[in-house]
Amino acid sequence: MARKMLVDEEMSQTNQEEAHYDFDLFVIGAGSGGVRAARFSANFGAKVGICELPFHPISSEVIGGVGGTCVIRGCVPKKILVYGAVFGGELEDARNYGWELNEKLNFNWKKLLHKKTDEIIRLNGIYKRLLSNAGVKLFEGEGKVVGPNEVEVTQLDGTKLSYSAKHILIATGSRAHRPPIPGQELGITSDEALSLEDLPKRAVIFGGGYIAVEFASIWRGLGADVDLFFRRELPLRGFDDEMRAVVARNLEARGINLHAQTNLIELIKTDNGIKVITDHGVELEADVVLFATGRLPNSKRLNLEAVGVELDNTGAVKVDEYSRTNIPSIWAVGDVTNRMNLTPVALMEGTCFAKTVFGGDSSKPDYCNIPCAVFSIPPLSVVGLSEEQAIEKANSDVLVFTSTFNPMKNTISGRQEKTVMKLVVDSETDKVLGASMCGPDAPEIMQGIAVALKCGATKAQFDSTVGIHPSAAEEFVTMRSVSRRVAVRGKPKTNL
Repeated sequence: MARKMLVDEEMSQTNQEEAHYDFDLFVIGAGSGGVRAARFSANFGAKVGICELPFHPISSEVIGGVGGTCVIRGCVPKKILVYGAVFGGELEDARNYGWELNEKLNFNWKKLLHKKTDEIIRLNGIYKRLLSNAGVKLFEGEGKVVGPNEVEVTQLDGTKLSYSAKHILIATGSRAHRPPIPGQELGITSDEALSLEDLPKRAVIFGGGYIAVEFASIWRGLGADVDLFFRRELPLRGFDDEMRAVVARNLEARGINLHAQTNLIELIKTDNGIKVITDHGVELEADVVLFATGRLPNSKRLNLEAVGVELDNTGAVKVDEYSRTNIPSIWAVGDVTNRMNLTPVALMEGTCFAKTVFGGDSSKPDYCNIPCAVFSIPPLSVVGLSEEQAIEKANSDVLVFTSTFNPMKNTISGRQEKTVMKLVVDSETDKVLGASMCGPDAPEIMQGIAVALKCGATKAQFDSTVGIHPSAAEEFVTMRSVSRRVAVRGKPKTNL
């Protein structure tokens, strides 16, 4: 309530005072979160300016583009390449469905790359039109904060423009991180991986997260030999352990070489490519080495510390539950805050910001039951708690329901690849705490399951739902038998 009164008080200031500012809101960064916040704020009647670096598929400190990482060098182009890679397996599977294909199938990487680039250029234009149609003034150049209510934009010709704003929003996202090893300049990040001129025949990937697993699937699906190195026993730290093991089995079954608990310690340029040396003494050569070792908040050039904005030790902007920094007029959303780094979450944060500051509706982002997907082949998708998280937080025993089966399509194609589904349930309340699926169409199915969990669905309600037959999705409403019951006795009570 105190928070709402504070915002309402700010918004009730006189028109005379408002006139002191060039803009009601100035946004630095026109990615998903920044564009959403700018558009919605403008729709509430605010005068809004936004700045973004010039467009190019590969980012740098002075290159960006309206649409941000997701649209230009992230989710969208990645998913296009995943679609391209999936066709490799689909064409193999098609033979047992009666399709007579030549033994030799040709793949044109440059054609896919060209189509991908055309699409992100189209989307870049759409995002610019969205801003224009909302009445948002777009500046192309590098923005930085020079005071609590002042921003400076350096245009492409070096000219500096200064504007005052009642509110400043930081939405500059994050950038790929390179590990500090000898020869690290020989490796690439996901930016370059999405725009390689030639498809590698031998690829080494260092990392165990989303990006590593997805590019391993992409390059293997397009015919490359892939070696994936990661520090843990399994890839995808933070996901349900059982599902991590499923993904690892699928990657190996598709021909990807997994090297668990292994670090890269040096890269050396050779006549035949790049020599990769591991901490186990293994040496191998590759055409390309991808570092997928995480991302860091993109805050270094914003001058934030000079104006008193607090950052954490990774450079992330510290904010409260309403996305406000310690400087009352400066706010931040998206990956630059390093909360939950997903595009739809940045959109949610941008929406809540606009409602809070300009819509008269004090709104906090809700990070509970946010679904996500790893677009490996086949994909993994989850919502809610993993089994390990549920056990850690539960007040009562945890019921685990699982279903492992051969998808109907595979029974004809002959592909030996199981789909795995999982529900985690509180034994006392019958509430479904988490759901996971690894298999074809998992993200499409999980989006619907996420609605159910957001509504607080119980296992009994899942069981009473009539399935769609024949489908993989119906397994979520036909899992009747408990796979295991995990006792969580003698723990302090917590609220799930």
